[in-house]
Amino acid sequence: MEPFSVAETSSSVPQEKFHVLVGVTGSVAALKLPLLISGLLEIPGVEVKVVTTERAKHFYNPQEIPVTLYSDEDEWQLWKGRSDPVLHIELRRWADLMLVAPLDANTLAKLANGICDNLLTCVIRAWDLHKPLLFCPAMNTAMWEHPITAQQVEQLKGFGYTEIPCVVKKLVCGDEGCGAMAEVWTIVESVRRILEERGSSTQS
Repeated sequence: MEPFSVAETSSSVPQEKFHVLVGVTGSVAALKLPLLISGLLEIPGVEVKVVTTERAKHFYNPQEIPVTLYSDEDEWQLWKGRSDPVLHIELRRWADLMLVAPLDANTLAKLANGICDNLLTCVIRAWDLHKPLLFCPAMNTAMWEHPITAQQVEQLKGFGYTEIPCVVKKLVCGDEGCGAMAEVWTIVESVRRILEERGSSTQS
């Protein structure tokens, strides 16, 4: 875990990079995390950190992630007393944009109902709604087609979050249909476009 410094979170320090915080949850699409991080790091000026759920760890090799990776354990190791930083708040302050990819059915339900029982959901519950938050649903077609899924997606969009829609393809489970995470290049370009728009508005 990489500790936070005062200089890193202070608003008085000029920010030369766009800080992108990636959340990854327990969908098999988490296999694509190394590829996603590589794509984001190709965007000029972007610095990336990752927050993972415990279940997401099943699908990727942390050794293949070339940026700082935070998990639930880090939240509790960082805080020892009242004057210590609270990691989910420090990450919220650090990030200019948050991307949740993949967003599995379980975490989707948590976010829609305000549940914050791990580091990732705590960051999102504390998220500054003036900053962009993009989410990429990923789940089995049968789960995607359940009526509650559409309600929960609309709830997140109602908070001001931006959906990067899932796509139709043959899933790892063998089913074919909607529910697969958007292609990595689509996700990276969505982030690139938003950062370019924010850069342009800042300069003007």
